[in-house]
Amino acid sequence: MPSTNHTTTILVIGASGKTGRRVTDRLVAQGRRVRPVSRSTQPRFDWQDPSTWSPCLDGIAAVYITYFPDLALPGAAETVDAFARLAVARGVRRLVLLSGRGEAGAQRAERYLQNSGADWTIVRCAFFNQNFDENFADSVRHGVLGMPAGDTAEPFVDADDIADVVVAALTDDRHIGEIYELTGPRLLTLAEAAQELGAAIGREVRYVPLSAEEFGAELGAHGMPAADATHLATLLSEVLDGRSSHTADGVWRALGRPARDFADYAKDTAETGAWRLETLAS
Repeated sequence: MPSTNHTTTILVIGASGKTGRRVTDRLVAQGRRVRPVSRSTQPRFDWQDPSTWSPCLDGIAAVYITYFPDLALPGAAETVDAFARLAVARGVRRLVLLSGRGEAGAQRAERYLQNSGADWTIVRCAFFNQNFDENFADSVRHGVLGMPAGDTAEPFVDADDIADVVVAALTDDRHIGEIYELTGPRLLTLAEAAQELGAAIGREVRYVPLSAEEFGAELGAHGMPAADATHLATLLSEVLDGRSSHTADGVWRALGRPARDFADYAKDTAETGAWRLETLAS
């Protein structure tokens, strides 16, 4: 099996994120040399500060690229292009990009990556299962899941599946030049997902459709900067408009196994206590 050398170092951008920390853990478990970076690490990596990029690339052979806060936001693709060109100039051979489905900005970033001169792999992902316990845990915990999705169905994908595909792409030459579209094995509306979450938790969780404006206000109320909240709310309402309401075989193509089902995610996550209501001290 052709693969990158264990003595080379792999850069993981966004190492504290949903997929970044899972990718880092898997690479470390394989005995790989890993440099996990974010805005809080040393060396520090900040997409908005290009002066932080070059120090992170010293001695790097491969990079997992995740853009924060979202690859589809204005200017994100051009920023990724600038980073990819710098990485190739610094001797990086392999680039693996976390991308989205049906997003014009993400597709532009993909084209930049393909033209970078590096060996590339693109991992396009549906809406993450883990958004429900890492981003919207309070909503699920209190039984009301409000999102701008109407009755659209989405093939929610598990972050562990994404991490497994990314690690394979970073370490095995068979994945060079591949675009993997990752989804779960079936479509669920948000109302159906809420029902499955409730079944796993043991109490009702109901879905409440919100407008993009209402959802943006919710994000802002939780501390997200107003501009980012508006962009992300609008983006989510667009992406969840039905354009991605179909499953894909990317997990099977990359790993030779089925994708994880949402019900299994909900059951396993409920057992960790992620959605447990805290008992008030008497």
